Amino acid sequence: MLTVEIDASTERILAELTSGGRSPDDVVREAIRIAGRLRWMEQARADAERLAADPDDLAEIRAIQREFGDADAW
Repeated sequence: MLTVEIDASTERILAELTSGGRSPDDVVREAIRIAGRLRWMEQARADAERLAADPDDLAEIRAIQREFGDADAW
């Protein structure tokens, strides 16, 4: 059970999202799932940026590229 106070703007959005017959519970469940996916994607982006700037990883990538040659040739 979750009780949430919403402002007028959010109430208008909820009314629009439920106008087709969806229940407020379904809309809120979907919103929580979407928020979870967005958080996961943001964390993945931050991890990718961190790894892309890691000097040890970059050195390893360059070493592999030297060893195996130009990947664009394939």
